[in-house]
Amino acid sequence: MRKSLIWALSLSVLIGTAGSTGVATAADSETGSTSVADSQSTDIKDRILAIPGMSLIEEKPYAGYRYFVLNYEQPIDHRRPWAGTFQQRISVLHKDTNRPTVFRTSGYGLSTTPSRSEPTRIVDGNQISMEYRFFTPSRPQPADWSKLDIWQAASDQHRIFTALKAVYGKKWLSTGASKGGMTATYYERFYPKDMDGVVAYVAPNDVVNKEDSAYDRFFETVGTKECRDRLNAMQREALVRREPLEKKYQAWAESEGATFNTVGSLDKAYEAVVLDFVWGFWQYYGQDVCDQIPDAATASDDTVYETIDAYSGWSAYTDQGLEGYTPYYYQAATELGSPTIKQPHLAGLSRYGYQPASSFVPREIPMKFKPWVMRDVDTWVRHNANHMLFVYGGNDPWGAEQFRLGKGARDSYVYVAPGANHGANVAGLVEAEKANATARILAWAGVDAPAVQAAQPLARFDARLDRPVDEDATREHGLRP
Repeated sequence: MRKSLIWALSLSVLIGTAGSTGVATAADSETGSTSVADSQSTDIKDRILAIPGMSLIEEKPYAGYRYFVLNYEQPIDHRRPWAGTFQQRISVLHKDTNRPTVFRTSGYGLSTTPSRSEPTRIVDGNQISMEYRFFTPSRPQPADWSKLDIWQAASDQHRIFTALKAVYGKKWLSTGASKGGMTATYYERFYPKDMDGVVAYVAPNDVVNKEDSAYDRFFETVGTKECRDRLNAMQREALVRREPLEKKYQAWAESEGATFNTVGSLDKAYEAVVLDFVWGFWQYYGQDVCDQIPDAATASDDTVYETIDAYSGWSAYTDQGLEGYTPYYYQAATELGSPTIKQPHLAGLSRYGYQPASSFVPREIPMKFKPWVMRDVDTWVRHNANHMLFVYGGNDPWGAEQFRLGKGARDSYVYVAPGANHGANVAGLVEAEKANATARILAWAGVDAPAVQAAQPLARFDARLDRPVDEDATREHGLRP
């Protein structure tokens, strides 16, 4: 049986890559043309579309690149590749087949606007981006939610890499931020021979789902006491004034057509948003804007309501706000885990506490938590990490539980950007760590030694391409990495 399974998986990879062209020679960065001595088309679009299962959605022009949004046919179940397929969106930011390639995922949906991750800029390379399975439109129909797990998603990446490696034959790095950083790590755990390096940004590592004291310690010490007290007072005030503020919330929901069937009631949604307030502030903002939080004791009802909305978002736990994130909450409830914090300043006011991730998934979807999955990944990283870089923000609550390296790790690093939030990156590290991180990324990508020694990004900053690291998630407020 095991031999049959291995044969089937091998066949599925061959199906995804058979017929693709050989490794490319030099390609012009503007046109994508190549110089090869065969009868096949040398245009990069034709070469990509020659891959079985690949189809073009659109091509968008961008100076210095060619940008393609594509569909790639994937098995619904990589263990049973004959049992149905679905279309998974990917994008290709093509620079030159003689450049390294960065495989990027947000762990959520796919932005179809050209953008460039920090490692892509550092190595001046190509970028492949993948929409995570079950985020629409990359969702099998009908949706068998049992096929949404980290191994299936890693196998999606493996097939995409195997198919495109024949076109982009130089070194490959994987990257992602937040859930994307988690995704890059899980991919490395299951397919450690695919990538030449991994750059995982702000990737939570919830090894034991029931043990979340690290988050409590974080909120007891982050920022200044004055800032913490100011935030806690505003959050508490929103629960003290629950009755009048829920009337505002009800009026808003009726005007927007918002409903609360998944979470169960407007009251539960209201409290969930309020309990996210302090977390959301530190995740997306920070100490430098703490003085913009109004004084809770003198604030009007409108001010309290609007302040909570600004940092947490009243739409986050409506049915409409949750719908696009069902795949995330499902994974959090079955494999990833989700944080629970105590918030003692809300004692006597909170009715529900931090609600589990399963509360935000429609009831008709079956869920069962598998506690061994994250323990396996954590153990693997500690003992087997090779060419892996983890970057965290010093003031980001998601960094309270980090990936850590053990004695078995090789040429791997965990760095923390001081004072940074969930947008932490290599550029925000202290100078020595920034130089080393940049040099290692360049070295893993196979860049020539002089550039590695210089430890500087090879491409200039482009404000249109180089947007925040987790932008593909396009998330509203809410407790999501």
